[in-house]
Amino acid sequence: MKAASAELTQNQLAVGLRAAMRILDGWNATAEQASRILRISTVTRQKVSRDSNASVRLDLDQQQRISLVLNIHASLRTVFANQENVQGFPSLENANDFFEGRSPLEVMAQGDMISLYETYRHIETLQQAS
Repeated sequence: MKAASAELTQNQLAVGLRAAMRILDGWNATAEQASRILRISTVTRQKVSRDSNASVRLDLDQQQRISLVLNIHASLRTVFANQENVQGFPSLENANDFFEGRSPLEVMAQGDMISLYETYRHIETLQQAS
């Protein structure tokens, strides 16, 4: 029974990964940016993109990255009523002190967890302000 439980978890992780990849695609992230943000290999990205039944093994860091992308998307959906803004905001240059004229996507694509988390925190503050 333990193997079935592990398989289900891998399948759930693959679903979450596919959702995060679709979100990043909607933000116009390049394949390289998406791989850095989620800290996944090109092979994993291609495997999950090609096969909707693919399962994956993801470490805790990768799982947290997926969660942050999903939460950023949820925050953007709360802040903006129009889908163009939900998808476009991450690619827009931002004059906020944290972003220093870079887009949130550029900051997240640096690949470190701190940049991804801080981007989430700054976008979450937009949600709280609305």
